[in-house]
Amino acid sequence: MKYRLMAAVSAVGMISTLNLATAAELSFAANSTGKNLEFFRKQFAVFEEKTGHKVNIVSMPSSSSEQFSQYRLWLAAGNKDVDVYQTDVIWAPQLADQFVDLKEAAKDVVEQFFPSIIASQTVNDRLVALPMYTDAPALYYRRDLLEKYGKQSPKTWDELAGTAKEIQEKERAAGQKDMWGFVFQGNSYEGLTCNALEWVKSSGGGQIVEPDGTISINNEKAAAAIDRAKGWVGTISPPGVLAYQEEESRGVWQTGNAVFMRNWPYAYSLGNGADSAVKGKFEVTTLPVAALGDKPSSALGGWNLAVSKYSDEQQAAIELVKFLASKDVQKARAIELSNLPTLVALYDDKDVAAAQPFMPEWKPIFQDAVPRPSATAKVKYNEVSSRFWTAVHNTLSGNGTAAENLELLEADLTTLKGDSW
Repeated sequence: MKYRLMAAVSAVGMISTLNLATAAELSFAANSTGKNLEFFRKQFAVFEEKTGHKVNIVSMPSSSSEQFSQYRLWLAAGNKDVDVYQTDVIWAPQLADQFVDLKEAAKDVVEQFFPSIIASQTVNDRLVALPMYTDAPALYYRRDLLEKYGKQSPKTWDELAGTAKEIQEKERAAGQKDMWGFVFQGNSYEGLTCNALEWVKSSGGGQIVEPDGTISINNEKAAAAIDRAKGWVGTISPPGVLAYQEEESRGVWQTGNAVFMRNWPYAYSLGNGADSAVKGKFEVTTLPVAALGDKPSSALGGWNLAVSKYSDEQQAAIELVKFLASKDVQKARAIELSNLPTLVALYDDKDVAAAQPFMPEWKPIFQDAVPRPSATAKVKYNEVSSRFWTAVHNTLSGNGTAAENLELLEADLTTLKGDSW
């Protein structure tokens, strides 16, 4: 009996030692937008309990442009301190060589994802990131205010401006001195590329660089779209919108001081939070177009999970990536944060539909979303985008007309392109 007890203790000790030997300490770099980090911390606790691994968060700025710049520095230096990166959908072609190919590791689950999203993260037949959630912005509108003044949700940008102006003026006259008609992301960063691409594309002005490599941005429809947006600044949009990113826009909206907002799905659940002044008072719809008959255009977004090729804990890192992209975690993220799943089956999930009734209706928005030209411009995309958002920001700020700035942009992009992208 004593021998059996000692053997059992010895076996337990061996298992514990084995678990300690195989346990890894991982570092995960993720952005700080909304409740993203809070959600990750909860999920990491589950992962740690299941696997014995430990996960530390490296908090990144909410600005995707700042995040990308830091990632590029770390990866170029062969940094071993970060094992897993939360990556933007547009970064795959630029950072592909720095990440582990997940194709073999994900072969048992890859068919569950939307094929187009998997394709966006596949470079030279290598799956460089596993999709975590997808994204496409919509127009948020105050249902209560539109009903109060007998208005419909706008179909065109001009209708939006007219409705925003009328309600803004009437609400201010009634004592709501801080009310604005429309908030969006006007800062000089990647978010402005998304906003302006939507204005241009929905006006028939192309998508900056076309899939065949043609630089298309210097045209009358694109210029008219950007000039139209310039007219919003200081009239229906606060002058400070030129420094707004997603969170600044949401701050104005969620305190009840905007009629309309352009933002991503994450703002939906936060807008219905207990601390929100607009809880239960708003709806979402497709972004407007220039003229009836034009196609609404939402910039394709989304965030993914990549394993650094410099990581000393690649197997554990792959475990973490598959866990965070799993059905259970994506379902929790959809219910708690209103992030759009990348797994087809979750759009028919009753729990998701009950918690986020808007979500099944958002499916066609992202399926028809317009991609930024990262696949075409490849490693030069960041330069293309920064030059585009600079030209747009100059126009919005009154530094030259859209036509002048787009002509200069075309010349810059032609030089950048050289013989090919």
